[in-house]
Amino acid sequence: DSTANPEQPAAAPVSLLVDAMPMLHVYRVADLHTGAALKAQASDVGFEMLASEICYNIEATEALTSDEHTKLEYLLRETFAPENCAATSFLKTSGSGDSIVEVGPRQQFTSAWSTNAVSICHAIDLVKITRVEKSRRYHIKNTDEVSKPAKFVALVHDRMTECTYPSGIQSFDQHEEPANWTTVPVLSQGRAALEKLSKENGLGYDSQDIDYYMKVFRDVLKRDPTEVECFDLAQGNSEHSRHWFFGGKVVIDGETMPMTLFQWVKRPNVENPSNSTIAFHDNSSALRGFRHTALFPEQFPEKGAVPGKYVESKRDFDVTLTVETHNFPCGIAPFPGAETGAGGRIRDGASTGKGSLIVAAVAGYAVGNLHIPGYEMPWEDKTFLYPSTMAPPLQILIDCSNGASDYGNKFGEPLICGWTRNLGHRLQTGERFEWVKPIMLSGGLGQMDHHHVGKEEPKKGMLMVKIGGPAYRIGVGGGAASSMVAGDNAAELDFNAVQRGDAEMMQKVSRVIRACVELGPKNPILSIHDQGAGGSGNVLKEISEPAGAVIDIRKMLVGDPSMSVLELWTAEFQENFALLIAPEQEAVFASICRRERAPYCVVGTITGDGRVVVKDSRDNTVPVDLPLDLVLGKMPQKVFEMKRLYTKPPPELVLPSSLTIEKALTTGVLRLLSVCSKRFLTNK
Repeated sequence: DSTANPEQPAAAPVSLLVDAMPMLHVYRVADLHTGAALKAQASDVGFEMLASEICYNIEATEALTSDEHTKLEYLLRETFAPENCAATSFLKTSGSGDSIVEVGPRQQFTSAWSTNAVSICHAIDLVKITRVEKSRRYHIKNTDEVSKPAKFVALVHDRMTECTYPSGIQSFDQHEEPANWTTVPVLSQGRAALEKLSKENGLGYDSQDIDYYMKVFRDVLKRDPTEVECFDLAQGNSEHSRHWFFGGKVVIDGETMPMTLFQWVKRPNVENPSNSTIAFHDNSSALRGFRHTALFPEQFPEKGAVPGKYVESKRDFDVTLTVETHNFPCGIAPFPGAETGAGGRIRDGASTGKGSLIVAAVAGYAVGNLHIPGYEMPWEDKTFLYPSTMAPPLQILIDCSNGASDYGNKFGEPLICGWTRNLGHRLQTGERFEWVKPIMLSGGLGQMDHHHVGKEEPKKGMLMVKIGGPAYRIGVGGGAASSMVAGDNAAELDFNAVQRGDAEMMQKVSRVIRACVELGPKNPILSIHDQGAGGSGNVLKEISEPAGAVIDIRKMLVGDPSMSVLELWTAEFQENFALLIAPEQEAVFASICRRERAPYCVVGTITGDGRVVVKDSRDNTVPVDLPLDLVLGKMPQKVFEMKRLYTKPPPELVLPSSLTIEKALTTGVLRLLSVCSKRFLTNK
């Protein structure tokens, strides 16, 4: 940012802010155009980059006072080169084949960067500031007189989370009213109604799903389901969330296998549990640790959670371990997909037992043929095609590793090791064998107070609390979409299913969990689950099972007022948890949240009647009313019938007689992604 501006001489600092409402703009010279790789890519599509800048788009509720102007200028102005910051753009076009391209975040949701920028503003009493978004502006020149700017735009923005602004961002107003929910005519139209809803909205219902939901609504509840309930069931009961295949009955060539895949996976722990304290029934696993002496804040039980000096304390901690993949989102939007993959795994670790602490991470990636420019591999087939909604393997590997590291760096978790694989091959049978849908694996190591291993069962009167970022139209349908075959879903539905990461918000929530854990036996958290696929609908059902709960959806913190009830209930907005706390512990919990600036809300109470009931206090409607035993507990086992494709082993591998060890190493083995240094995963 301190790069000298090539288009305008240095000038004395002037006021950066213009009083015109409702939007303020501040421009800063940037070096976005100087990267060698981006220059080469721009040249390939017929453009030369001349200069670049960042524009801060600032929304305020009313005009700022002189003192408020000064504070905001202090935040935004370049520290060592104040002349590189101004109220007007530094980029000027000459009209001879050059133009200015501006890209920035889509307006339907507030970016994580804005959330934290506004938090900083409010911390220094700039409470009139409601949103600050960064857009990037490029001054480009057409070098072949044929190429359209759209080709350049594709290089510099993420089409899932960003868009172009030909006239800049002039307002954040959406002028969009929330959509109303309706019922699905199952009683009158039967299966056809559910099939149509699933196809049009990418719910991923299979024939067994539809059979069961017909039984639930037509035969048991004897009513039409609401759209909200259908979306809820699609996410919460998707393959992504419930692992039907691993728990299903597998029939191969007419023969039923004696065990499910889950039973095979769990078998070592069943036969030799050794030092496992948690296995296959929480958000992470845990191994028995030991008593040790560590530094903890001094506790004052009579005062609740208050700051104290660090003192030596004897604690008994277990080791937590968790790993998950985030494959589908990383295929269509690699950077945010990997960000939220790392973030989701961190949430899993933090929500183990009654709260766990995060220590370190590992990462792994498996992609198709890379086709690195100037570094061709003899086995790469250039005729292989990829779904139009999927990023190419090289971009996936680069952007995913950047996204995972970016999230970990902002949160404060070191990524200490990793692995990589790539493969794309045409078998002798003609079948293509490749990681078209990539694998992004995120693993983590943590620690947990041994006395917090077991979650409390939900009991009547317990408060249901949500803590973390507000609701946005993000990750709608992620569970169902990620359970489908890559390329089978419509592009706009795929993009709706990807989330945004907010590592700073996760750090705030993590500090709240840490403060609760450090209270030892006074920990106010009785049970905790992280919000993942299926959003609030999934996590609130899980944490209230089997007791049931009543929930007021209007108690949720909302960042986008245009969100419908369906979106509020099913969107996977990030860095969010559901907790159970006793009513008498709410004051202590609230004081911790205020101290750490972590937003929370009490959305409902445990009822004990076995039903999850969602009420809308705005219009007194009930969009969800479901018996938990029918939608979570007593779901029938699915059956998967398969046939063996290969009945005889492949031909023997014969190495050419002319192949030397040196040639094998230099042209093959040492050029494999699996063999190369993994510092590009860890050292950034």
